[in-house]
Amino acid sequence: MVGRFERNKDTIQEVTESAATRVGAIAGIIAGAVRDVTREIGELISDAIEMREAARAARDDEEREEGPATPEPRRPAPPED
Repeated sequence: MVGRFERNKDTIQEVTESAATRVGAIAGIIAGAVRDVTREIGELISDAIEMREAARAARDDEEREEGPATPEPRRPAPPED
């Protein structure tokens, strides 16, 4: 027959093992979520950099085709009467 002390010890041991397993699983879920969020943020930043570079390349191509932008000549103001 198992004594009261041993039953309590077994119960505490089972509860502790179960809690440790659950905490480990939760930590794994959180670590995975942090990893996934970090990856998505990195890809978002990479996309933004690529778009900025593409816009710059398009602007450079446009300037080469049109030549450098020159300001319009200033016209003298009409004489005041």
